[in-house]
Amino acid sequence: MGKIIAVASGKGGTGKTTTVAAVASCLAALGHKTLCVDFDSEMKNLDLSLCMSDYAVADFMDVARGGLNIMEACHESPLIPCLFFLGAPAVYVPDESDSAAIEEMFGEIREEFDYCVIDSPPGIGAGFKLTHCAADMSIIVTTGELPAMRDAQRAARAARQMGVKDIRLVVNRLLRKNFKFMSATIDDVINTVSARLIGVIPEDKLVFMSLHDNIPLILNKKRLSAYEFLDVARRITGENVPLQIR
Repeated sequence: MGKIIAVASGKGGTGKTTTVAAVASCLAALGHKTLCVDFDSEMKNLDLSLCMSDYAVADFMDVARGGLNIMEACHESPLIPCLFFLGAPAVYVPDESDSAAIEEMFGEIREEFDYCVIDSPPGIGAGFKLTHCAADMSIIVTTGELPAMRDAQRAARAARQMGVKDIRLVVNRLLRKNFKFMSATIDDVINTVSARLIGVIPEDKLVFMSLHDNIPLILNKKRLSAYEFLDVARRITGENVPLQIR
């Protein structure tokens, strides 16, 4: 049975979608059949981060409504074997009534994939609840900024209230000078959010170049952040990978 991982953030701008694409790509690169699902229907940028904008035809509601099965709706990456993508609908307003159909879809996904990584909408509204209704793990993405940490704390609390027991934390876009300015540490972020740390990703000013060059981040060996995302993926699979804050 596959594992469902919801990736969330309390606010926009934390690099959540980049994290989803990179972690899912790394899981696939490790040989695990992995599905990426875009639930952030307002932004709908996951296909760009995966370099699969030309392949996003069907969406997850096509599966939830029974029009297509999961393997008919998703598409495999031409660049990373074992990586599949399922997009968000053009118009979608999350509603509690969708939860039964979404849970049934996730059941189908578990049968087909080793991992499913979901790009949850920012915030803790109806979309957040749908992405966590069957989640085995919630990864909360935050930066070291105070508003982001406070919102991440709320997201972690909401995931816990949804019954998700495995809640992890990614501190993204780390800039040491900002922490020094605030007289803060990674431990302060962990204590604020109250989630188990699974990765610390350094600020990488050139990440956008991978996007514009249409090259998945993890295929660019010059990017330190790519190696950090690979370590996150390895920890998800159960490997004992020491955390190194560079």
